[in-house]
Amino acid sequence: MLHLPAPHFRPDGYHGATYRDDAARAARRRIAEALAREHGLALVEDWAMPALNVDCYRMQLAPGQSSAPVLEALAHDARVKWAQPVQSYSAQAGSDPLYPVQPAAQPWQLTEVRKVATGRKVLVAVVDSGIETDHPDLAGQVAIKENFVDGQRYASETHGTAVAGVIAAHAGNGVGIEGVAPGARLMALRACWQSPDGATRCNSFTLGKALNYALLHGAQVINMSLSGPDDRLLQQLIDVARARGIRVVGAFDPTRTDGGFPASYPGVFAVAAEGAMPHAGNVLAAPGRDIPTTMTGARWGMVSGSSYAAAHVSGMMAVLSELKPRMPLTELRDSLVTGATSLDLCATVTRFTGKCTCGCTPANTSTSAANYVRTP
Repeated sequence: MLHLPAPHFRPDGYHGATYRDDAARAARRRIAEALAREHGLALVEDWAMPALNVDCYRMQLAPGQSSAPVLEALAHDARVKWAQPVQSYSAQAGSDPLYPVQPAAQPWQLTEVRKVATGRKVLVAVVDSGIETDHPDLAGQVAIKENFVDGQRYASETHGTAVAGVIAAHAGNGVGIEGVAPGARLMALRACWQSPDGATRCNSFTLGKALNYALLHGAQVINMSLSGPDDRLLQQLIDVARARGIRVVGAFDPTRTDGGFPASYPGVFAVAAEGAMPHAGNVLAAPGRDIPTTMTGARWGMVSGSSYAAAHVSGMMAVLSELKPRMPLTELRDSLVTGATSLDLCATVTRFTGKCTCGCTPANTSTSAANYVRTP
């Protein structure tokens, strides 16, 4: 995959074109085709990344061709911004009838929190496999639906549907579960696909396209319940998100020493399932075991894994974004309240509002959230 910046793609004697001009992009495409020929590669597809002001070109090696010398040669080509392999990623899976058994319902006091905020109109990008948008608990919750997996139609899939339910399932509709932020609006960005063995797979190119779309279409929270190796393209897109104050949430991967990317990347809210907390002070804990949520086929089921812990925190971020949408990310991180085993949404909302809103009693006359004692 090549990333070609606009300034390098001006044909001789051509002046005045901008990044988005069709003629300029056609010129960049011709150079990509030339590079492919020179290195014996097949140009498979390309995608504009306006968020980074680059075009991405995905190329395929010839049978038996080694990637290392090709990447080395491209790295020294003045026409190329950078070249990298396409990385692979995988999901971290593991009133309403099911609401009483939702692990976050009582500890996070969701009923009380909703009297203050529901994530109303906050746009949450779910970068995942496809969401069943007509599920009884999700119908009307998805504002945008896009597919970034080439060669496939948009599909309703297990992992994306389950993550979406944790974040924003309807509250009070008499069926199923209730999301942490039922007032939020979802962007269903299908960048992953369900493989025949049931696993959810993605790659850096599909994820990059989805992140670029989220940045261009106003996402305030980005949920990435997945893990894989470090990736330069995705890092740069996350940098843009952070610079804009977008809350990016990633699932901690316990099989990787660094927790996996994007959870390991600076500024990302890394989340592990409570009870499986890694020895890392910058990793948040949230409910992630035996979670009831939405499933394909208009059903509900139980799931476990840091994917769903991350979804809880994305819902939490939507609630907090409704209250203070412009709070800087570092200040937001410092304002999160942690209980005995996981984050405490109720206490965090109390800290944000300066009022005892979640079934707590004042320990003294101060209005600081730290001076409130939660009632059992």
